Amino acid sequence: MFKINEYFEGKVKSIGFQTESLPATVGVMAPGEYVFSTSRKETMKIISGAMRVRLPGSETWTRYGEGESFEVPAEAKFDVALDGQTAYLCLYH
Repeated sequence: MFKINEYFEGKVKSIGFQTESLPATVGVMAPGEYVFSTSRKETMKIISGAMRVRLPGSETWTRYGEGESFEVPAEAKFDVALDGQTAYLCLYH
């Protein structure tokens, strides 16, 4: 069934589910700055809104908007900054 997740005092919420081939989450984030960690490789696609992301090993921030995606390696931490509410789909490899 579905797994409901809540992080950062309720400012990030997601629902976990299984696609045909990969586990995934779909969620929403409130404006703010967050540090996420992952144990698996992730592909994150922005559904609505935008976020700035600083990937592991990078000093620069990259903006991703609606329809764009990025990958995060396994066993890594990455920074996210949002000016508005943003929805995403995350696939775990």
